[in-house]
Amino acid sequence: MQWKRITAVSAGVMLAVAACGSPSSNSGNEAGGSGDLGGAQVKAIDATAKGPAKEIDGAKKGGTVTVLSDVTPDTFDPTNIYYTDGNQIGKLIYRALTQYRLDPATGKPTLVPDLAEDLGTKSADGLSWTFKLKKGIKYQDGSPVTAADFAYAIKRSFAHDLYDAGPTYQIQFFKDGDKYKGPYASGDNYAGVETPDDSTLVIHLAKKFDDLPFYAAFPMFTPIPKAKDTKKNYEQHPMTTGPYQVTSYTPGTELKLAKNPNWDPNTDPVRYQYPDGWDFKFAQDTIKAQRQVLASSGPDANALNYSNLDVSLLPEVKDQSQLVKGPGPCTQMYTMDARKIPLEVRKLIAKAHPTDSWRKVAGLNPSDSPPASTILPPAVPGFEKYELPGLNGTGKGAEDDAVAAEVKSELAKLGKSNFELSWYYSIDDKISTQVTQLRKQVYEKAGFKVRAIGVPKAKLRTFVGDQNAPVNIGKTPAGWCSDWPSGTSWFPVLFKSDAIELGNSVGQLQDKALDAEIDRVAALSPDEQLKEWSKVDKMILEKYLPVIPLYYTGTNSPVGKNIGHAVNDMTQGLPEFTSIYLKQP
Repeated sequence: MQWKRITAVSAGVMLAVAACGSPSSNSGNEAGGSGDLGGAQVKAIDATAKGPAKEIDGAKKGGTVTVLSDVTPDTFDPTNIYYTDGNQIGKLIYRALTQYRLDPATGKPTLVPDLAEDLGTKSADGLSWTFKLKKGIKYQDGSPVTAADFAYAIKRSFAHDLYDAGPTYQIQFFKDGDKYKGPYASGDNYAGVETPDDSTLVIHLAKKFDDLPFYAAFPMFTPIPKAKDTKKNYEQHPMTTGPYQVTSYTPGTELKLAKNPNWDPNTDPVRYQYPDGWDFKFAQDTIKAQRQVLASSGPDANALNYSNLDVSLLPEVKDQSQLVKGPGPCTQMYTMDARKIPLEVRKLIAKAHPTDSWRKVAGLNPSDSPPASTILPPAVPGFEKYELPGLNGTGKGAEDDAVAAEVKSELAKLGKSNFELSWYYSIDDKISTQVTQLRKQVYEKAGFKVRAIGVPKAKLRTFVGDQNAPVNIGKTPAGWCSDWPSGTSWFPVLFKSDAIELGNSVGQLQDKALDAEIDRVAALSPDEQLKEWSKVDKMILEKYLPVIPLYYTGTNSPVGKNIGHAVNDMTQGLPEFTSIYLKQP
């Protein structure tokens, strides 16, 4: 899943929907080391979980929560959501086949049934999964949810020409996923889904995919009635099954939610409906918004900001309870298009990168953004820490005169003097502008030519999300979060050649030998994979270097003084929205 942060930390963006766990005989055991941030994800499932969710002590009903977001989600169409913030907001309005319940004491996530009655039943050959659906579920308008609506949502997800930002595992794993192009182009007749009756959904696979119940927690698996599908306009008036419904949506500016009168808490083991409504205000100035939340003057006491606190504001934090803290599942990276930048030049870009100064300008806090030296973050099972020369998330780069001279000399020897580096940045975000100024100055000092293209913050994700954009640095995903805690949710979807067409490629690599190695490891048992993915991780940086690892993520988000039950969702690296209430409505 792509990460929420964009302009505050780089010229690019992060992509992911972070989930956790994998059904196995190890359920309930710790899944890997804790690393710098602690909090390794847990392989935990509870197929018998029922609603309603246990009431939160002291919770009150009423009032409106305001979210002052410096980040601008690009979509709220459930088929196309693949950023962690879109997913977190989406849980207020959409329900999927499965979902994650957070332990109230530890914050550890457990996979539970959501709109399904259980976590699915696998066929003997592992190529079919059957989900029995809860009966009596209704949309916000009172109309019934049927198995056909789930099947249509899955079919819709194959229309990747229209929904180009959503997850793509179904294309790789579902039967005929490489042939079916969605209901608009290929019609409704798709062999990968079957609905024997109104309460049964069967998914047929091309190859085994034992992590399917975890994938089924994505918004992509929320039901969509075919008759209500308005394609790109669907996000304006979506059919919702969660505790809230959309009252108005102005893309790039504001999203307003009100209570869904037909949400039944007795069927939902995860969510609550404490506030009367939610008001998301996007494209806010980062420092201003966070300062408002910390001051909590008047209505700002009911507000929160879900980006990590800028380090310059740490002295203004008088009450640590106003910070939601905890581990996250992501790694931030500086991406380079391998089709446009030769390997030897990529090595020089990494050598010249002013990482130490970049961290300061970006406002990073070492406690929630520790330097990274690997692609996988510590929370992923099988993580092994290693450091390659010059790739440890620190360093002065070409700010050092000797390094700048060395890089310039090497470029000349390669016949690449004045090699052009190009990227997008946000013209209306102060930090993004400052980061670009820093990188431009340092890279020009090292002998590169720089072309930085300014675009509005509200459009940045669209520009950097284009795999064929006319730039060679900072395309998405410029960071990744675990879709579930396994290298399987990283390397096949990010580094194989077909990831370019699917819109997920990190570095736009096209190498058959790498494809074969990733396929080899993906075909192993989950336990065997644990030892192999870290080797693939190191091989990619040593042999291909499509990215510069920058830092691993944690949560350190400011909330207003009247916000109750503000806890970290470690599957997203964000405050958990569905359990928030106002202390004084």
